Amino acid sequence: MKNSIENILKNDNGQFDVEKTPQGHQNRFFEKLKAQEEVITIKNKKVTWWKPLTIAASFAVLFTVGSLFFNDNTVPQEAELASVSVEMQQTQSFFTTAINEELKTLKSYNDPELKEIINETLTEIEALEAQYKILKVDLLQSGNDKRVVTAMIANFQNRIELLQEVINTIEDIKNQKNNTDEITL
Repeated sequence: MKNSIENILKNDNGQFDVEKTPQGHQNRFFEKLKAQEEVITIKNKKVTWWKPLTIAASFAVLFTVGSLFFNDNTVPQEAELASVSVEMQQTQSFFTTAINEELKTLKSYNDPELKEIINETLTEIEALEAQYKILKVDLLQSGNDKRVVTAMIANFQNRIELLQEVINTIEDIKNQKNNTDEITL
């Protein structure tokens, strides 16, 4: 096919030249061609954004993970009664000291007959302490609500009353035991 087109063009003998080109056409064509040579064509480079974006995303992930693990400015999850005011700080200190003294007294009893009472009491104290932890979270969330403060103080009082009642009961049991021992002698 290529040969047939070449043969037609060679052998056309002016058959295809139906119209004459206007005068100066060739000069204008060469001027346009020369102007086109002077223009520098810029090739469109395909910019691959995925590489820089993956690097930036990696840094963002590393920064986020690092800030989560190494952040020392953690927000407290619970608030103590002492955080409300100076008076509440003194109240908390008083109750904490009293409870610790009563617990020390309770744990000082070594009588095997009293172990069950002591263990039950310690279990109840742990339950009250668990409730107190919930109240500490509530205090933080409520913004020092007076009802939560009152409930925290009541929790301290309940622990002290429980410990005092059990210690009094243990003392009564020990006194009865001593009286029965004296009578049998």
